[in-house]
Amino acid sequence: MSLAPLDWLIVFVYLAVCLSAGLWMRRYVRGVEDFAVAGRAVHVNLGITSLAATELGLVTVMYTAQLGYEKGFAGATIGVLMALAIFIVGRTGFVIEPLRTAGVMTIPELFEKRFSTKVRWLAGLFVALGGLLNMGIFLRLGGDFLVYATGMPAHYLEWVMTILLGLVLLYTAFGGMLSVLVTDYIQFLVVGTGLVVTSLLVVGHIGWSNLIEGLNSAWTAGSANGTKAAHPFNPFHASSFGWGYLLWQFLFQIAGSTTWQTQISRVLSASDAETGRRMYSRSAFYFVGRFALPGLWGAAAFVYFNQHGGLPAGLNSLTAMPSYLSTLLPMGLLGLVVAAMIAAEMSTVSGYMLTWETVIYNDLVMPCLKKPLAPKHQLILTRLLLLGIAVFLLFYGLWYQLPGNAWDYLAVTGNIYIGSVFTLLIAALYWPRANATGAFAALILGAIGPLTFLVVNAVVEKSHQIAPEIAGASSFGLAFAGMIVGSLLTPPQPARTPTNAK
Repeated sequence: MSLAPLDWLIVFVYLAVCLSAGLWMRRYVRGVEDFAVAGRAVHVNLGITSLAATELGLVTVMYTAQLGYEKGFAGATIGVLMALAIFIVGRTGFVIEPLRTAGVMTIPELFEKRFSTKVRWLAGLFVALGGLLNMGIFLRLGGDFLVYATGMPAHYLEWVMTILLGLVLLYTAFGGMLSVLVTDYIQFLVVGTGLVVTSLLVVGHIGWSNLIEGLNSAWTAGSANGTKAAHPFNPFHASSFGWGYLLWQFLFQIAGSTTWQTQISRVLSASDAETGRRMYSRSAFYFVGRFALPGLWGAAAFVYFNQHGGLPAGLNSLTAMPSYLSTLLPMGLLGLVVAAMIAAEMSTVSGYMLTWETVIYNDLVMPCLKKPLAPKHQLILTRLLLLGIAVFLLFYGLWYQLPGNAWDYLAVTGNIYIGSVFTLLIAALYWPRANATGAFAALILGAIGPLTFLVVNAVVEKSHQIAPEIAGASSFGLAFAGMIVGSLLTPPQPARTPTNAK
């Protein structure tokens, strides 16, 4: 084991503080609105902290480091596009302002106000499906980091995953969004410290000049011998991302910043629409660092192993970074970084579990009930749904094997609903002619490309797999076509208004 007693002490103290804070907030939960959207009383600074903490998980560190390992500094381009998209949405209020004004708890709830109950239910189904498949790999990647960073035996991975999931489930089930917000604040401080300190140590260890030269040398050597090395500094080069991939990513980031329910839940929890806008515009820069710093670790791991005989057996582009950190970080600091990564894992898993539980409860279960449940029974149901999600995550994370790199999987599973729901949001808020027929067509057609990607790429050889940008771009194209054609080919329907501000 790489962790010394001091490292373990740091980890256990952090876990105790975080669990205590999360459980403390259960006393303030009086109903489902407190549980799901924190009573709609979140102010700007807490919203920024929670948004940043939830969207920086251990899975984020792993896939951004993998991008750094495979594509060098060019891998951080995704973070730049993400930051730009969030800033634009925050400054303009595009979609998020009228969405918050509508007073809904989830995006599909808006579609009932604008289209029909059936559209809301189908949208909720695709949102929940895409979200759960997306976070299905979180525990596996988090477990991989802990195994390779701490040196614990690989067969402990399942137990580590189960214990972490159990702790997150405990405080999330009792305190809901209130517990998530408080623990996010603690986790933000720990994660931020760990990211900055580790990055400084990585640069000091590998050397900035050596890092640049090492990446350049690998690119030059790869170009000379015909291997498929990615250009480490030019994301537009065909060997890196290329123009087509980046155009899809920019559209994906604009759509994701307005439809990704874990982000939107912070806007819907805000005290008003203007607060939600400020959350976005002020936190946008953070998403560059979210990609750039772990990407730096991945690039450094590539140079380090490349200069020390190549990647050892048993490691790959995903696990190289935590293995490199285990050789770099001294006693005490390794414990801080492991605690920071556990913090990142817990904040993301708790936020995502609560988000998808809220969608299932609000948009799949409630529309099917003939009469509302009593407040006590509503809370019981939400907690049972959290338990069901936790069981799914545990077993899915154990058996699913990624068909490619982690980021492509996450982007495509998100596109199961992002392309279609983005289309529905624009139509619901800005196009009076849109109707339920177009909404149904957009939802169904938008899911075809991503679902085909997941099925085909899981069973065919890599040379015959579908490119992620093809699957993602087709989702947007088919969804927009379905909405326009479906709405124009059917008679105008009675107007519904997505208002009811809360």
